[in-house]
Amino acid sequence: MHIVKQVIDVVTHVARTEIMPRFLSVGSSRKDDGTLFTEADLACQAALADALPGIEPYPVLGEEMTRAEQDALWQNNPDGLWVVDPIDGTTNFINGLPHFAVSVALMRKGRSELGVIHNPVTNETFYAKRGHGAFMNGQSLPLKHRSNPMRDAIAGVEVKYLRSGKLAQRLQGLAPCGSQRSMGSSTLDWCFLASGRYDLYLHGGQRLWDYAAGSVILEEAGGRLATLNTDDYWSDTLWKRSAIAALDPVLFEQWHRWVRNNQ
Repeated sequence: MHIVKQVIDVVTHVARTEIMPRFLSVGSSRKDDGTLFTEADLACQAALADALPGIEPYPVLGEEMTRAEQDALWQNNPDGLWVVDPIDGTTNFINGLPHFAVSVALMRKGRSELGVIHNPVTNETFYAKRGHGAFMNGQSLPLKHRSNPMRDAIAGVEVKYLRSGKLAQRLQGLAPCGSQRSMGSSTLDWCFLASGRYDLYLHGGQRLWDYAAGSVILEEAGGRLATLNTDDYWSDTLWKRSAIAALDPVLFEQWHRWVRNNQ
């Protein structure tokens, strides 16, 4: 796990020096796809791109690159690629909501082998290396070992990206869970699921940097995951991948069946 500690040191340093000094004091712009970015996103990504290849000599693919750059990096580096989201939850960050994170994953042959996600406001760092378990600040995940029954389950759900109007409508009034949350940071959603703060998760389409770190953290915490299209999560669409997930295997089967039956 030495490599994980090195990544944590880099991520926490970059968050402390490039992100938090700009919290509540930075302007924003819009990219061509309409999403927001700030000077802090760019500074954080540049710092990560400078530091991470010194840990493992692979290039860095970041959210704030052009799609052409991202495609080229993915196609040309199957044996090793760092994938970073410098600030996941930029809208929260801009508006002073203390719910955003820095996310770093190391991917090989299309799968995440290592993930680190750090919330610099709460100083919580979630991390995992494939085959070595998942942790938050040194404590093994999940933090809560007993899941709620389905009728009381808390689900992280992002309705905005669900392609099926039927499924979105069913979630409004007929969902089998107790309550739903959407807090504006996909990477932290994965961490909340892995830690047991959420019981269930559903997202209609995440970018690579949204799921690269969190998915391996969930898997190493013992969680289950699939997509709206296939039970082989890692084989689905790269740039816009949906997620059906749960920490508890019994809840996963129930949630998975309900979601698939209501698409």
